[in-house]
Amino acid sequence: MEEARAWPSQFRTNAPQHADKVPVVVMKKIRDAILDEVFKPGERLPEVELAEAFKVSRSPVREALLALEKEGTVVMSPYRGAIVKPLSPEEALDIAELRLALIALAIKPAYRHLSPADFDRASELAKRILRTRSAGEFFESNRCFWAIILEKARRPILDETFRQLDDRATRYIPLLIKLFPTPEVRPPQHQVLIELCRQDKVAEALRAFRRIYLEATHQVIVHLQARQLADAS
Repeated sequence: MEEARAWPSQFRTNAPQHADKVPVVVMKKIRDAILDEVFKPGERLPEVELAEAFKVSRSPVREALLALEKEGTVVMSPYRGAIVKPLSPEEALDIAELRLALIALAIKPAYRHLSPADFDRASELAKRILRTRSAGEFFESNRCFWAIILEKARRPILDETFRQLDDRATRYIPLLIKLFPTPEVRPPQHQVLIELCRQDKVAEALRAFRRIYLEATHQVIVHLQARQLADAS
């Protein structure tokens, strides 16, 4: 029998008044718990415990877990129920390569429409991404950073595809925080990208972003491969 989990207070919540919003709120809370490693890769997400923590019935919890399965954060097992999906080296590489392709497609049309205020806001978010030690804050700042660019790219299908891939990369973030815990060692690709684009050096910005991002991805993959070997031994 599993031990009762010590839930941080920020994850305990009262249900919103509108019933249709409950699964969305619960989904965000579960994602936050995964980001902060209340639930780690490979661990079960027990419906009863989640329902009690969030003070809701099991139905919205089940809806939330199915939504998280759709975005690739959770996998449903016939015998164990919902499980936090472990990130494999192959998936990390796929996510990185697809993100790079989509970012290139977004930046080229977007940067011409970015206002000075957009650049300032994106630059501030890039600094926050570099400084934060919270996986949740990293997730939100990263999402807001790309939202600025995607809005100005004016390509709705690209926007939707990028957001879906971003959701899938949720499990990537706690590992990034662990491998690169301080601004001195964390890859500065967001800051480099936005500052070079501000100078109209778009091709250089994309090259620099790609180089920094792939170097970080390589370190993530090496770590994941080592963890796989340790788990297999």
